[in-house]
Amino acid sequence: MSDLATTPAAQLVRLHDFPYDAYQREAIAAVAGTTSLLVAAPTGAGKTVIADYVIADALAQQRPVIYTAPIKALSNQKYRDFSAQYGDLVGIVTGDVAINARAPLRIMTTEIYRNTLLDQPDQIEDAAWVIFDEVHYLDDEQRGTVWEESLMLTPPRTRMLCLSATVPNVDELAAWMEQVLERPTTVVIETKRPVPLQIRYQCQGEIFTRWKDVKEHGYRHFRGGRYERGLERHVIPNRLSQLVKAIRTQDELPCIYFAFGRRRTEELADEVLGYTFLSPEQQVEIEQRYRLLCERYGVLNEPSAKRLHTFIHHGVAYHHAGMLPTLKEIVEQLFNAKLIPLIFTTETFALGINMPARTVIFDSLRKYYATGFGPLRPRDFHQMAGRAGRRGMDTEGFVYVRLVPTQVKLDEVNYSLFGQPEPVISQFNASYATILNLYERYGERVLDLYPRTLHCFQASKQQRKRARQRFLDRLNVLKDAGCIRHEKLTSKGNFARWMFGYELYLAHLFEQGLLDRFSQHELAFALSCLVFEPRPNVQFARGLPHQFSWVARELSRTFHAIHAIEDQHDIDPGAPPPKPQLGGAIELWIKGGDFTDAVEACGIDEGELVRYLRMVIQLLRQLQQAPFTSDKLRATARDARLMLDRGVVDAERQLRA
Repeated sequence: MSDLATTPAAQLVRLHDFPYDAYQREAIAAVAGTTSLLVAAPTGAGKTVIADYVIADALAQQRPVIYTAPIKALSNQKYRDFSAQYGDLVGIVTGDVAINARAPLRIMTTEIYRNTLLDQPDQIEDAAWVIFDEVHYLDDEQRGTVWEESLMLTPPRTRMLCLSATVPNVDELAAWMEQVLERPTTVVIETKRPVPLQIRYQCQGEIFTRWKDVKEHGYRHFRGGRYERGLERHVIPNRLSQLVKAIRTQDELPCIYFAFGRRRTEELADEVLGYTFLSPEQQVEIEQRYRLLCERYGVLNEPSAKRLHTFIHHGVAYHHAGMLPTLKEIVEQLFNAKLIPLIFTTETFALGINMPARTVIFDSLRKYYATGFGPLRPRDFHQMAGRAGRRGMDTEGFVYVRLVPTQVKLDEVNYSLFGQPEPVISQFNASYATILNLYERYGERVLDLYPRTLHCFQASKQQRKRARQRFLDRLNVLKDAGCIRHEKLTSKGNFARWMFGYELYLAHLFEQGLLDRFSQHELAFALSCLVFEPRPNVQFARGLPHQFSWVARELSRTFHAIHAIEDQHDIDPGAPPPKPQLGGAIELWIKGGDFTDAVEACGIDEGELVRYLRMVIQLLRQLQQAPFTSDKLRATARDARLMLDRGVVDAERQLRA
């Protein structure tokens, strides 16, 4: 800290060896003031420069700073980047990992930051700044409420740097922060990309460079809003070989190819196995690096690593959530080292992780959203397309869109590519744990907090009334469930407020004394039943191990007890039923078995199983820390965590490697 403390603030503008853009200079100048900052700029425009400056400025004043991110992969990347610069001044807490958790510069997932604000606010109150990366996540249907609660609960003396993609209602967000949260806020907006993009189209077996030609020639037979029977005969296939040949000939590699499906990414990689994108010297280098990284991460003998090696040798890779996190990490490192010219990946590769390319390809302009399949939203298109064009390396970036007229209509293409990005709309829906934590602080006045939400700021009078009623309904559920009595939290309520996401289940098991009865294996299995969300049409390889049957019965009874209370108060959606399908995998893995066998026992992708095991580990950590937990349960939770947290599941080992 002493080296940083002697750095004059005025010299901090020399953090980077390139000239700043006008909007970056404007934002950096605002750091010297007293307001919070809301910065909106396109993907690839260099918003992180401002975060770098804020961090250096805070550390120079010997004050802590917190960096929050929406996904663990981005948190991990930031931890590595900042550790290379600041060493032991950096810590990370993500639920999977806790390293140097009270460091001056703390990296957190947004959920962990929100939880800390509620249950351990003393760890936050001295922070000079908190940085919210990708703050437009406020309108994420499942997780947006976490961002909203975090913004609302951040201590007044802590300044906020909110980094956002370009959205049309940035000024509305700033007005909410200023008028409702009473937090003076400077808004900085940039609409231009530093590296311009050229959009091209593969349609009807041709590559078009003009939108006009796509409409006139590519969609000549398909201009109506409804496709008539027989038009399929006019469809000419788009060949991947044609597209790959074009980008190679025109020197437009490296390329990120976005596909909306895990299996699809691997199928596409299979299609290009006849090509080699590396020189003989590069092939030798990537072989050596790949083997070294696989050894370092302990996956050299994993079947999935051997399969991926086939592609890596040619300079091709795939990257999706079903892969082992360690293999995804290896692919990212090789891509950063410019040894993978062509990567097939799902959309999460575009979220925050700084991995640009010269070219981006869209496999389709339709994807699955919460309400079903639909055209790609403009903000999602711009987020992914923004990975094209490397600042300081490319004078322009290239975006190819593959179009099949019978799959996506012309007006849908027009909407995705040229439509106005969607405004950020509140998804506020406080969890039971949030309500309990706030009730501990405010008592019955907790209902008075709703007017501080972005939802209240944006909603109509009728919408506000419904939202307030929903909040009251959830509060009444907690009272009927015995978490609140005589306007105070009970021991059950105090326990539940630490269990974010699974409060009612675990509180009921706690009250019934079942958590103390569980063995390490049974506790891990019980938690897996809560976190697991099976994907549609997944076939499970084995039935439930006999020794877990009684646990499954108790969980079913718990569900029905919770459902009865929620049903009385019209809670929709309510707590989901427990899902025991990971029982076989839990049994194998906790007994020290092979990971491949555990995957076969449950029939889901490797990356999914790792994700669920890590979620169980996170809950086990919470059980160790929760108040009113018996010594026996703490010991059981600790032992179960140590049994599970090994090999490819061990997130801390992966991060340190």
